[in-house]
Amino acid sequence: DCVGALDGTHIRVKVSRELAPRFRGRKEWPAQNVLAACSFDMKFTYVLPGWEGTAFDSRILKNALDREDKLVIPPG
Repeated sequence: DCVGALDGTHIRVKVSRELAPRFRGRKEWPAQNVLAACSFDMKFTYVLPGWEGTAFDSRILKNALDREDKLVIPPG
């Protein structure tokens, strides 16, 4: 009864030297943490980019569920 998949990934970014420590998480280079959901038709149904690399997945998911343009989880 699954309708899709949800995961996060780290994408390399260029930021100023002042911001670099916030974007340097588990990678040795600055990265942006991106949350993405897709259907089994391989179509993106939700993308939330922009989080610094040090952000925890649970914090990003909570934000995705609380936003005005939130991630909608189908009932059931």
